Amino acid sequence: MPAKPAAKKSAPAIAQLSWKAIRPAHVVLVSGPEQFLADRALRKLRDTLRAEDPSLEVSDIEADGYSPGQLITLASPSLFAEPRLIRVSNVEKCTDAFITETLAYLEHPADDTYLVLRHASGVRGKKLLDAIRGGLGDGIEVVCAELKKDSDKMSFASAEFADRKRRITPSALRALVSAFSDDLAELASACQQLLADASEEITEITVEKYYSGRVETNSFKVADAAIAGRHGEALILLRHALASGADPVPMVAAFAAKLRTMAKVSGARGGSGQLAQQFGMAPWQVDRAREDLIGWDEAGLGRSIELLAETDAQVKGGGRDPVFALERMIGMVSNRGER
Repeated sequence: MPAKPAAKKSAPAIAQLSWKAIRPAHVVLVSGPEQFLADRALRKLRDTLRAEDPSLEVSDIEADGYSPGQLITLASPSLFAEPRLIRVSNVEKCTDAFITETLAYLEHPADDTYLVLRHASGVRGKKLLDAIRGGLGDGIEVVCAELKKDSDKMSFASAEFADRKRRITPSALRALVSAFSDDLAELASACQQLLADASEEITEITVEKYYSGRVETNSFKVADAAIAGRHGEALILLRHALASGADPVPMVAAFAAKLRTMAKVSGARGGSGQLAQQFGMAPWQVDRAREDLIGWDEAGLGRSIELLAETDAQVKGGGRDPVFALERMIGMVSNRGER
């Protein structure tokens, strides 16, 4: 007997919005693992509601330590009928009592009350989430997905400047994202500092002035010089970075990011936009990879990537002298894969 086809997952019956598009609703589900974006969305909603009515009452509930009756108590009408914002954290760890009472509340949400449920990830509370997504409470969902791709982080940082009608050059934007690629909160803070302190146009020189000590920025400088064939400059930059406290591991990671992007683009046909969509990159990254590929052939690129893997193992404890391994790798890359 043939197996039954898997049932298709039904689409949510409620609106799914980005964190920037959050708006007041009786029920707001803030889902996804990116806590920084969730915090921003919650602040934006609070500020919007306070602008509409300064008497807004704000209450907080921790769903993992929920006390029975807590939600209905906070949602009950007050003497002066002020609007209420009830923020619930840790819904992914919620108690059974919270699920039961919230499902009952959603049958008839209180007037002038905005219930915000923060669920980071996992299956706990699925019954509640499914009910909200199915339309119970007539709510909305704000999705705060993790920004994993460089193109997503580039778009985020670019929007930080665009929202303030400030210009940042592509090279400055790339340097900034490279410097703070591991922490979205730090990236946002760096953007805000540049917006507060820098001149009207933010260039790569401006970024270097503020954040030249960041390891990742120095690492990409070394990689750029080596890939362009400037061996001496790459070695000088390497020694300067190491003397400033840079670690060999992220140095190799910078080379890996550049060379793997070049490998993806090498031989690919199509416009920058088309290839960017195909490979999950920004169009400028495709253009930069094509520039980097000038003078390279596939054999040299392949040999460099093989040595890159060997160097990665050595700097992570597999070799006695990680600096020598780095210098050897830089020598091959600077010579475009020729030993």
